Amino acid sequence: MMSAAQSQTPLVSKLEALQCHFTWNLDASRSKLLHRRDKLVDIGTEEGNSWLGHIYNLRGFIQYKLGFPEDAQSFFNKAAEAFRQMRKADDGPWLVVNYGNLAWLHHHLGDQAESEAYLSKVEALMKKYPSPSQDELHAEIYAEKAWTLMKFSTDRELVADYFQKAIRMQPDMVEWNTSHILYSNTDDVLEKMRVAKEQDPENLSLAVYYLEQRAKNGERVEDEARELARRVLRNPVSSHSGIKGILRVYRNYLSIDEAIDLAEEALENHPDERYLKRCAALYYKWFIYFSSSRPKQSMIDRAVSLLKEVISLYPHCSLMKEVDLANIYAKSNHTKAIAEQMYQELLESDLEPADKQLLYNNYAKYLKCDRQEYQRSVQYHMKVAAIPHQSSFRRNSIKILEKIKNRRSNPMLREIEEFLENLQES
Repeated sequence: MMSAAQSQTPLVSKLEALQCHFTWNLDASRSKLLHRRDKLVDIGTEEGNSWLGHIYNLRGFIQYKLGFPEDAQSFFNKAAEAFRQMRKADDGPWLVVNYGNLAWLHHHLGDQAESEAYLSKVEALMKKYPSPSQDELHAEIYAEKAWTLMKFSTDRELVADYFQKAIRMQPDMVEWNTSHILYSNTDDVLEKMRVAKEQDPENLSLAVYYLEQRAKNGERVEDEARELARRVLRNPVSSHSGIKGILRVYRNYLSIDEAIDLAEEALENHPDERYLKRCAALYYKWFIYFSSSRPKQSMIDRAVSLLKEVISLYPHCSLMKEVDLANIYAKSNHTKAIAEQMYQELLESDLEPADKQLLYNNYAKYLKCDRQEYQRSVQYHMKVAAIPHQSSFRRNSIKILEKIKNRRSNPMLREIEEFLENLQES
């Protein structure tokens, strides 16, 4: 008599052959899953969002990974409904990934009959809507895989390749073209953006990005930026609405004061939107960090107030904001002790390697700039570099250590040289 494991082998083999979130190697730590969930929530679920089905599919997968299978099923069902409304059809190749997710979910829940039913649905769809060849996926699958990996992977070439394959098969899908251009970094990206903007005129995120690229090329964009900001403010709040991008344009090509005024106006219009509070807190931070003179106490107080709200609104992804808050406290004579206390509490907390690098890198800079403890600063940059995890914080700390070494005047010179040599050999 066959064991339960042996009898399930054909089903598991079929499940593993599916194209869906459960087979795309979307492995991540719990903190990263929570961070990505927050990002998806901030995109919003406005009707008409062409990626709504994909958003719900990914949210469902993340909820499953976080241990909430009932939420996962609810999101997968919402994804199917979103696709039906967007595509104006009851079925189509866009449901292959969704049905694959549901087949895996029911398998994990122990409902093998329901899992097999969804497998049969996938097989029926693939017969009805075959891919161009055995070696290629359907365009809809390439597009969803590309969009999903944009949120999970750092392999930009792979994402671009999947989008290109999808677009080659179905060149009339405007949202695929737009997402591909926003994610690409090709030499002719400006011309491609101009064409995409004509095809997708209501996409304000694209319009803002196009404006920013033109500004980088030396064009004067101040008046156009102010006009585009009005359009952005009239739209529902979303991380894809262009608000963060237009604030960045204001900061870099108008002034940080105007950027803060714009953020405050957006908050006045939508006082309960957490994403706007996050954006506003970011620009107050920039203003305080890079002010040529000591910032006013009222500015520091506003930054502190916003950051405290943001930390409470993003409880699972608050480390960077807690570090920002400590750094803001350090800029006022009244709260320097609070800054040090916050840092000590964070240093004692149990963190993953990537989060330790973030914390140690910022603490090293705080020690140098706010406490003038130069040797301890160097020691913490070494702590960052010693953690074998590739990140922007590690690269930054190594770069700082290289600069200190090249100046040849630091009392820790020999120690720094030996540390960097050992780092290269390891």
